[in-house]
Amino acid sequence: MKNAHHVIPSADGSWNVRRSGAARASRRFDSQADAIRYATDKARKAQGELYIHRRDGVVVGRDSFGPAR
Repeated sequence: MKNAHHVIPSADGSWNVRRSGAARASRRFDSQADAIRYATDKARKAQGELYIHRRDGVVVGRDSFGPAR
C-alpha cells in the first residue's frame, strides 16, 4: 500500500518513519513516541495505514485512516 507509513527501529538505536516502498526514511527520531506522533499525522493526512514495529521488527500496532464510509 502506497499510503502506508512504518515506524521502524534503526541500527543506531533511533526510530525511523518510512513510507511503504521508499528506499530511505522520511525522518529520524530519538524516541519511538515522537516517531509514532509524526507517522500518525502523516498517515492521517494521506488517509493511509500506520504500522508500528518493535525493535525486533515485529509489527505490534496498526491503525487505518482511510476515508469515512
